[in-house]
Amino acid sequence: MSSGVAAPCDAKKLVRSPSGLRMVPEHRAFGSPFGLEEPQWVPDKECPRCMHCDAKFDFITRKHHCRRCGKCFCDRCCSQKVPLRRMCFVDPVRQCAECALVSHREAEFYDKQLKVLLSGATFLVTFGNSEQSEAMVCRLSNNQRCLILDGDSHHEIEIAHICTVQILTEGFAPGAGSTRATGMFLQYTVPGAEGVIPLRLMAGEDAHGSRRQAGAWLAAMHKAAKLLYESRDQ
Repeated sequence: MSSGVAAPCDAKKLVRSPSGLRMVPEHRAFGSPFGLEEPQWVPDKECPRCMHCDAKFDFITRKHHCRRCGKCFCDRCCSQKVPLRRMCFVDPVRQCAECALVSHREAEFYDKQLKVLLSGATFLVTFGNSEQSEAMVCRLSNNQRCLILDGDSHHEIEIAHICTVQILTEGFAPGAGSTRATGMFLQYTVPGAEGVIPLRLMAGEDAHGSRRQAGAWLAAMHKAAKLLYESRDQ
């Protein structure tokens, strides 16, 4: 069963925007599904005052645009320069305090969890309504566009076509104690086909190290799903 293929073109180009230098895909269709588009800047004439502290802009109090939200701020409210990888900026860019906090949190995904997703983990995988499962290594493709599953068979699912992600856990009820991720249920679509296809990944019971790696991969996938939904809601 085939479910889409990875984009064949990973070429990138350096572009300059009012916000700074960006390293973006040659073709927009091949961009990361976790990416964000640059915001439209609030026009200067529409923001005579800082949109956070209400300081009036003048010759001394200059205005700056946050590269993430596009709003106008004074230097005190928009002084941090923080990496913004979801918009493919080469260097750290100026952001307001609220956006800088979000970008700092996202940096953990790119520095740690993305590496876990690229490394992969082993799961028992069940496609559709089948009662048979197959041991497969699941990983994110290098261009971040596909979920790759390798075992006796090979499958590639485009991240952009995944419509539901649910982490399966065992342990105490939420809020009553710790839980442990044991698997993942997702649904995805295939271009040209009707309906959605369910997919279930369950961590095996064999090796402790393998189980721990699977748990880390599931936690990283949960974070990736949140970023994916944010990108779609933009």
